[in-house]
Amino acid sequence: ARQPMGRLGTPEEIADLAVYLAGATYTSGQAYNIDGGWSI
Repeated sequence: ARQPMGRLGTPEEIADLAVYLAGATYTSGQAYNIDGGWSI
C-alpha cells in the first residue's frame, strides 16, 4: 500500500477511534482523518 505507514489500517484501528469518540465527553465538532498519516 502507498501509505506513509507502509500498510493499510485495520478494522480494529477504525473501531478504536469509534470507541474513543463514544466515550469522549469533551470532544465535539471535530473531523478525524484515519489515513495512516497521509494528510499530515
